[in-house]
Amino acid sequence: MNIAVIGAGKVGGTLAEKWAKKGHKINIGVKDPSSKQHWNEIDNISVSSLNDAVDNSEVFLVAVPVPAIVEIAESLGDLSGKILIDATNSVFAKPQPYENGFSAFQSINNAKLVKGFNTTGFENLYDTEYEGKPIDMFMAGSDEDAKDVMRQLSKDAGFENCYDFGGDDKVGLVEQFALAWINLAIMQGEGRNIAFKVLKR
Repeated sequence: MNIAVIGAGKVGGTLAEKWAKKGHKINIGVKDPSSKQHWNEIDNISVSSLNDAVDNSEVFLVAVPVPAIVEIAESLGDLSGKILIDATNSVFAKPQPYENGFSAFQSINNAKLVKGFNTTGFENLYDTEYEGKPIDMFMAGSDEDAKDVMRQLSKDAGFENCYDFGGDDKVGLVEQFALAWINLAIMQGEGRNIAFKVLKR
């Protein structure tokens, strides 16, 4: 896949490197490509302007802080027919006037949307195994094409399963699930090396 990563911090950067190792072509989309040239040293990763990222990518991962969401959404413009994975979290603040990043992208970009890669810390994106067993990822959204891509990219990132919380109406629940991890890991002092795994019998 040709994937644009918008927000190449700890979350976006980690996923970019993992996907590149799986053979995906990654565009790190930034306002100033000259500021991120180190990414060009990694196979299958290149740095481009946001406009070039839009033109050359079929899938978008957006992992930016809440204050940047609306500006980024407006900069990306119309993404009709393309897939956007919303990895943002609006659990402590909202991208006014929108309830969350998902609703902002839905209103501004017209993309095929799925919510995912937001429910755990970047440490668990970097290393998805606990005692030799891969952990799980979670998603929500009503677009089946976007969810199929999310499942594949979740597997390519090392997760065993990507569980579907449901349609667009469950996006808020996935963000609250992220808050549950934040609460346990940080507020309750369990540490960032904890993860969720669905067990069945």
